[in-house]
Amino acid sequence: MKKIVAFGASNSSKSINRRFVSWAGKQVPEAELTVLDLNDYEMPIFSQDREKATGIPSEAIKFKDDFRDADGLMISFAEHNGNYTAAFKNIFDWASRVEPKTWLEKPMFLMATSDGARGAQTVLKIATTEFPFRGGEVTSSFSLPHFSDKFDDEEGIKDDELKAAFDKELKKFIGTI
Repeated sequence: MKKIVAFGASNSSKSINRRFVSWAGKQVPEAELTVLDLNDYEMPIFSQDREKATGIPSEAIKFKDDFRDADGLMISFAEHNGNYTAAFKNIFDWASRVEPKTWLEKPMFLMATSDGARGAQTVLKIATTEFPFRGGEVTSSFSLPHFSDKFDDEEGIKDDELKAAFDKELKKFIGTI
C-alpha cells in the first residue's frame, strides 16, 4: 500500500485547502493517507540568529520525519498576497535547515484553491517552479477556482471540465508513486 502525506499550506481552522487536499488524497486508490495540520508545527519566526542561538526547533525535524517514509506528497496552497501563507513559509524555511533537499525527492502533486477566479494560481506557479530546486519531484499541478461554488466535501469537484483536468493530473501523480 502506498503512503501519501498531504496538507493544506495554511494554518486556518477553516482552511479550504485542507478540505481540498484531504478529498484529493482520498482519490488515490489503495493508499494510506495521512493529512498533516500545520498548526502542529508552529515555531518561532525563522532567522539565522535564532538558529545559531537555539538550534533547529524539534517541530521542523518532526515535520520532515512525518513525510520521510511517504511515497508521495500532496499539498494545496492558500494564497496570501500572491505568495505562500506566513505559516507555511516559516515551516518551509525551518525544514530547509534540517536538510537542503526539503522535499526528499518525493513525487509531488501540488494544488491550490481559492474562492477567486484564478484559484491561487500565482502561489501555485511559485511552488511548481521552486520545489524542484528543493528536492521535490513535481509530477502534477492543479488549480481549483471558485472553491465554494465548484467543490463539495462529499462529491468533490462539481465542474465536469475541472474534474477531468484534476483526474488527468492525479493519474500522472499515481503513475510516479
